[in-house]
Amino acid sequence: MSSNSIGNILKTLRKERKLTLKELAEQTDVSISFLSQVERGKSSVTLESLKKIADALKVNPTVFFPENSQSDNLEERRQQFYYQDLSNGNRDASYLPILVTLQPGENEGNAFSHAGHEFLFVIEGTLTVVVDEKKEILVEQQSIMFDANKIHYWYNLTDQPVRFLVVSSKVR
Repeated sequence: MSSNSIGNILKTLRKERKLTLKELAEQTDVSISFLSQVERGKSSVTLESLKKIADALKVNPTVFFPENSQSDNLEERRQQFYYQDLSNGNRDASYLPILVTLQPGENEGNAFSHAGHEFLFVIEGTLTVVVDEKKEILVEQQSIMFDANKIHYWYNLTDQPVRFLVVSSKVR
């Protein structure tokens, strides 16, 4: 999915909620100019920023990656990361399952925190996870669960894609 598509979806959601760029920037601690650049397809968004934006808009981050995207799509492969919603449309659950694919070298972004808990399970590849400055390297079939209020981030520091399941508890 191209940065421009994410930007179009972001702009539509923001306008539906009658939010200005300034209001969204204040809610996300992301600059107005950055949000504007993302909306215009002039800047790509990090995992950290996308999560903050999705939380502020009260949407699942997977909304930025429509269902009809195919994993062998060249546009998608260029994206540093890709989210696939595994909830089967169930929006009432107290947790949110997402399949994440990080491309090789995905190490941009800053650690962040959010309410709830997070469970990660590596399906393919090697994932580096940092929680409260403690680094863990997870390989296929390994998992970790932590309090998402702790500062955390995921990285793919390898030369191969990594696919992992993220299950986050929802804040009601």
